[in-house]
Amino acid sequence: MKASYMEYSETGQFTSGVLRYLAQDAEALRFVNYPPSLAGFKELLGNKKVQADRSVLVEVLQQQYNRLETSSLVSQNIEALTKENTFTITTGHQLNLFTGPLYFIYKIASAIALSKELKEAFPDKNFVPLYWMATEDHDFAEINHTYIHGKKLVWDKENSGATGQLSTLDIGEIVQAYQGILGASPYALQLAEWVEKAYIQHENLADATRYLVNKLFEKYGLVILDANNSELKKQLSGIMAEDICQQHSFRLINETTTRLQAAGFDTPVNPREINFFYLKKGLRERIVKENSQYQVINTDIIFTEVELHTHIQKHPEEFSPNVVMRTLYQECILPNICYIGGGAELSYWLELKSTFEYYKLDFPIVLLRNSAQQVSASIAKKQENLNLSSEIVFKPLDTLKKEWILANAGKNLSLKNEIDALEEVFNTLGHRANAIDSSLVASAAAVETRLKKAMENLEKKLIKAEKRKHSGVLEQLEKIHAHIFPKGGLQERSENFGPYFSTYGPAFIDNLIENFHPLKGKFTLFQATS
Repeated sequence: MKASYMEYSETGQFTSGVLRYLAQDAEALRFVNYPPSLAGFKELLGNKKVQADRSVLVEVLQQQYNRLETSSLVSQNIEALTKENTFTITTGHQLNLFTGPLYFIYKIASAIALSKELKEAFPDKNFVPLYWMATEDHDFAEINHTYIHGKKLVWDKENSGATGQLSTLDIGEIVQAYQGILGASPYALQLAEWVEKAYIQHENLADATRYLVNKLFEKYGLVILDANNSELKKQLSGIMAEDICQQHSFRLINETTTRLQAAGFDTPVNPREINFFYLKKGLRERIVKENSQYQVINTDIIFTEVELHTHIQKHPEEFSPNVVMRTLYQECILPNICYIGGGAELSYWLELKSTFEYYKLDFPIVLLRNSAQQVSASIAKKQENLNLSSEIVFKPLDTLKKEWILANAGKNLSLKNEIDALEEVFNTLGHRANAIDSSLVASAAAVETRLKKAMENLEKKLIKAEKRKHSGVLEQLEKIHAHIFPKGGLQERSENFGPYFSTYGPAFIDNLIENFHPLKGKFTLFQATS
């Protein structure tokens, strides 16, 4: 796969807020502590004060890896977390079935690529890529499916509570369906074996996901953490109790949200008064305050404020942070300097700086994960034959067709020059009409509008007539566009990595890590050469 790059703005797929952050717009940088650059990392490393208990973190990780065979590099990275010069580069995601869409893989590859780049820039420090498994998330409908070769596979079952605890006893049929679609190449058979061991030989979705992700990334030293752990949550217990009772994050994020909106940024997260769930096996429900008591909705569980404080101290594992407080939890328990996420994640991190400041936690550098497009050899050949640039194929299909016709029809179908000349004529007529009778100006303008509309309609008819002559080419354009935008969105947002791994094996991931450069802020195009 050959890599090339284009600007994110040229894809038409990212919000203005994300593009402003990538450009290090001064207004955007007001909502972070350090810019997403090597200079920013140098400054952060000079000021970093790690609050995490490194020994507890390493002990928990060693327990979680106790029954998992992994690489010596992973073991070395876990051990290195005890050292004061070691820092994590974190990305996180839900436990998507078979890793879900491609961007799951891209996130982790971005974290590994950045860790390598930072090690070259700061050789006296160690940087450990870490995948935070969102085992406490309870939205099963978001993760119970994947698309492979355009076919949707769904693990259809009832679920309540945290998805990490979800039993995999009934997953055999969907595993077999996935394996069947992968094919029979040597790499497909290797992935099929890993998938079977992950989901059939492990009792729950957290363990299954850890096994599969470890198989894919162990040679790069990726460390995988399940933060749903009592010893880890003890480090957040003080913030838990204070934020539930005093609701500081609700107030602070709302204030920041108002400033972000005034500056023209998206604010995807709306904080709640209480940003924690109550967590038990089969149960993850919001906590709400009613009068002077704290109610777990859809249950009969109620705490007074004193009882709540006591319960948090004794059983911190029964309290689960939502998307807002998960970020603070992460920085409490990790020696972290960077979070890598998608566009929506980047946007909600911008809402959180004042909350971090209130709780005296370091705010990490936030980076946009690498985005990419995988272009098959056949599609690449079609683009070459049609003389299509990488940028133009990202335009809407109707625009793509129109621009190809205008550029390649061999006839001048555009009436832009004529319409421009018409505007000049009516500009003169407007002045003459005004000199005779100012009331005639509106009449002249109305005639101009009718004529321009007629000429625009004529141009559309000319283009439509020419399109009929090039129906074969237009069908190819539709195939190219469908390849770029399956299901109407970027390929990475729906298609699974399985077919690419089945073709290229580990080299597929090697190629991502080698060609991803998170600090450069470029969209990556991978083109198959054969």
